[in-house]
Amino acid sequence: MSWWVVVEEQRGSGDGRNWSLSETFRYDDQATAEAEALRLAREYEPAHPWSPKGRRVLRGPGGYVVIVEGQMSTFHFRLSVLEEI
Repeated sequence: MSWWVVVEEQRGSGDGRNWSLSETFRYDDQATAEAEALRLAREYEPAHPWSPKGRRVLRGPGGYVVIVEGQMSTFHFRLSVLEEI
């Protein structure tokens, strides 16, 4: 069995924003996957916004939602910690 951290980001603009799978990372155990998900929540550089000014990390069951505030818009991405079965 393996554990995965999956990164999904908003793509597009305005009402045309949708979710897209951006990255996947495989780990041998849950503890490592969870630690890496937290690190990515703090450090991952999403495609948008281009000029991030701040971020808020929200933890929930199975992962994180990260809100990134840019100069002109706010985007968010999510990281999920998932077990392959």
